[in-house]
Amino acid sequence: MNCERFKKLVTSTDELAELVGLPGELVIKKQLSELDDHMKSFIAESPIVMLGSVGSDGKCDVSPRGDLPSVAKVLDSRTLVIPERSGNRRADSLRNIIETGKVGLLFMVPGLGETLRINGRASVFRDEDVLTSLAVKGKQPLVGIGVEVEECYFQCAKALIRSKLWLNSAEHPNATPDYFAKVLVEQTKIEGQTVESLKEMIEESYKDYLC
Repeated sequence: MNCERFKKLVTSTDELAELVGLPGELVIKKQLSELDDHMKSFIAESPIVMLGSVGSDGKCDVSPRGDLPSVAKVLDSRTLVIPERSGNRRADSLRNIIETGKVGLLFMVPGLGETLRINGRASVFRDEDVLTSLAVKGKQPLVGIGVEVEECYFQCAKALIRSKLWLNSAEHPNATPDYFAKVLVEQTKIEGQTVESLKEMIEESYKDYLC
């Protein structure tokens, strides 16, 4: 279904190719079917990944996962695992993975413009030995996400260079402790909920439920 807001649409891949051109040899050959040593090292240094998934109803979702020193663990050149830490219990990504078994991952390393893209099949697992290896401060996740790599490649730094993502990040005008609390109070309009009470709730959740 096309977005009705726009009238002049690109409706075929042939038209798209005429507009943007075709990828060069380097772009094609850098796509691999399994992780090489460079990619494994990148994942070992990556504390954050954006996880994209799609449900059986076709609805898409992207959510971040974060951990130090690495957000994921490589088991072999075709398999990696991501722990599912405590969150808001929406479980959108997990539900989508159970329904369709498809994910797209974007790994990032602070200070680097290049990113690592991985697409593949996924499952939600409870294997005790793997979950034990993903424990933090003695607390292991209840479940994890296992990803079977189908294609992987490094993305050039153009987008992050344009965005200046890693420059002056601490100077964001909304980087105040009560910013998110104010946003949620306005969005949810829960009776009796104040900025201060919500701010306290958020700070407690960050303090006590990160593992």
